[in-house]
Amino acid sequence: MRQPLVRVCRAAAAAALTGALSLPAAAQSGSSLAAAVEAQAAQAASSPGAARRLSIDDAQKLALEQNLGIRIQRFDPQIQDLGIMQARSLWTPQVSSTLSRRAQTQASTSSIAGSATAVVESRFTGGINLSQALPWGGSYSATWNGARSTTTNLFSTFSPQIFSNVNIQYTQPLLRNFSIDSIRQQVAASRSARELSGIQLDALVVQTLRNVKNAWWDLAYALDNLRAQQESLDLANRSLRDNQKRVEIGTMAPIDIVQAQAEVASNEERVIVAEAAIRRAQDNLRVLVLDPAAPDFWTTTFEPADTAPFADQAIDLDAAVRNALEKRSDLRSARTGLERRNVDLRYLRNQSLPDINAQATYVGTGVGGLQLSPLTQSDILSGNTTRRVLSDRSFGAAMGDIFQTDYPDWTVGVQIVYPLASNTAHANLARARLEQQQAIAQLTSLEMMAAAQVRESARNVETNRKRVGSARASRELQERKLEAEERKLAAGMSSSFFVFQAQRDLALARTAEIQAISDYNKSLVDFEAVQLAPLGGGSGGQAAASQAVR
Repeated sequence: MRQPLVRVCRAAAAAALTGALSLPAAAQSGSSLAAAVEAQAAQAASSPGAARRLSIDDAQKLALEQNLGIRIQRFDPQIQDLGIMQARSLWTPQVSSTLSRRAQTQASTSSIAGSATAVVESRFTGGINLSQALPWGGSYSATWNGARSTTTNLFSTFSPQIFSNVNIQYTQPLLRNFSIDSIRQQVAASRSARELSGIQLDALVVQTLRNVKNAWWDLAYALDNLRAQQESLDLANRSLRDNQKRVEIGTMAPIDIVQAQAEVASNEERVIVAEAAIRRAQDNLRVLVLDPAAPDFWTTTFEPADTAPFADQAIDLDAAVRNALEKRSDLRSARTGLERRNVDLRYLRNQSLPDINAQATYVGTGVGGLQLSPLTQSDILSGNTTRRVLSDRSFGAAMGDIFQTDYPDWTVGVQIVYPLASNTAHANLARARLEQQQAIAQLTSLEMMAAAQVRESARNVETNRKRVGSARASRELQERKLEAEERKLAAGMSSSFFVFQAQRDLALARTAEIQAISDYNKSLVDFEAVQLAPLGGGSGGQAAASQAVR
């Protein structure tokens, strides 16, 4: 029952407010409309939203801490750091091991096997391998294998037999893959991607702070505009009261009151529109500086701690252009992409060289176990298979053979691969050279566009500065014009029409002055931001460089 009752109350209140706003202006007096507007303002003021005084610097600090877009973009450099680690992991040593056991029984198919009907063999094998690709292009592999085997084969001189082997190989490219290889190219690409992600984060911060400043100035303008519209409404209400008094004493026709009431209604409409603009500006600023997870996200309102002043600032265009050419995010991204292309070009140029590799191999072998005396054919034919033990060598003795190099095996050589015709590497190299020239031309074009955008922003600052002076002079003249018309009306030398016209002109002049000051301050924000990032959001060279790095 409670929820339907709440809905009914809300619907009734909404219907009452809609009806009050939709009544024709001619059917209401100026005082009743003003009371309705004041009641609506009081209702908004009594809402649960907490008013928060906010300076433009505080707004920027909040955005850096809580803006959702910045928080999302901050993950990307961390992801790219992991990409660098992943690429460098290709230089990490790799260790592998094997264990196996084999048992085999074969039927005896030869008379020299004696009376045995089968030959039984058993072998246990273990090994470990260590390999690594080195940062200077070489690679090595070290392998140790050990085995223990037993057999009933009468011709085997060891049973059980212990075998140990060490194999060490090293390969060093001499031309292709010497100065750069695929791993070093991948590491360089990962570093370029990391640098680009940092540039993109910087660009997003600049864009966000620009939007925050502009949203703050929009809110300040909306509040100042509301005050200007309320002043115009006060003037219209004062004129209405004066006209009512003139009608009472008989110096003005009653029809003139209708015109005054229409002027009041028109000004009240402007006040309502100005209040809606404030709520829109509040939402825009709220989205930029507050955490969406906060419980009072949609109820918090802001009040600029500073006014919207007009402070004439000198513009150094040449210094601004130089600063933009050095620090603009799109230019930095394009230069990063060009560096990446240079790495690719160096790699492809290296891949077009002959493939010459120096190789060195060392193999050490050790043998142990129970050594038996050999059997002759006559012993086998006579059935005498008794064998005596000649020596018993342990596993340690077999390992000693390896480290004492009793049975060394060295191999040193050079492997050369000759390409017989133009291959894919030459085609890729030619393409990379053309793409590099294209990237250089794109960078030059971006530099020209950046300089043009800075110059355009500087012109906007100068234009808006002049607009402020002109709008201020116009507002002062309109105030004097209104005073003159009011004095003429009081002396009976004018009509209320000219007074209302002067009031409307003054309202427009006030709005134009406030708008000019806001545009001037926002043009200063753009002039500062355009030196660090494109105002369009980092397209062009930045996007091209991002695609090149990936």
